Amino acid sequence: MSPSPAAVLDPVASEGPAATGGKPIQVIGIGVVLNAGGLVLIDQRLNEGLLGGLWEFPGGKQEPGEAIEITIARELMEELAIVVEVGEELIRLQHSYGPKRLLFVVHVCRWLAGEPQPLACQQLRWVAPNDLDSYQFPAANAGIIAALLGRLGLERPLAVAGGSGDSGTPLAASARADQAEAKANPPDR
Repeated sequence: MSPSPAAVLDPVASEGPAATGGKPIQVIGIGVVLNAGGLVLIDQRLNEGLLGGLWEFPGGKQEPGEAIEITIARELMEELAIVVEVGEELIRLQHSYGPKRLLFVVHVCRWLAGEPQPLACQQLRWVAPNDLDSYQFPAANAGIIAALLGRLGLERPLAVAGGSGDSGTPLAASARADQAEAKANPPDR
């Protein structure tokens, strides 16, 4: 699998602090892993740090000069012991946690081999895409979930803090907790 020329050097990742208002951007490669049955793989973060215990899509930090597809494949092997085919980009979104700015580059992935193992998380689950809003995710994941549901033709509104949805949903509750603690403790991936 050969990365596209545009993916080899992500222009946003190479922006310096001056180009981003004084805050460096950390690029995070995220894999939305689907199995043959259409279920999506999510993992629960360890109970430590700002986002401890919340659910997320697996991924991690892009290394300097690394294509984002390579980042995603490497992180999923390191964190979950699985081999994936990294497919097309689903969405890019930025999110700030206090002084830390993150750019999430999210690709849809197809699970190829390896039994998923929670090597860097509490637990893993294969979940129907329609059930994702039943899990507490960090606020930054609302856009990923919406993009995935849209791509699969399963669009429906998701509640997020400050949005017009139900503020009592798990996603909205995790968004509120996310915002309350973000200023004190930027998360590590």
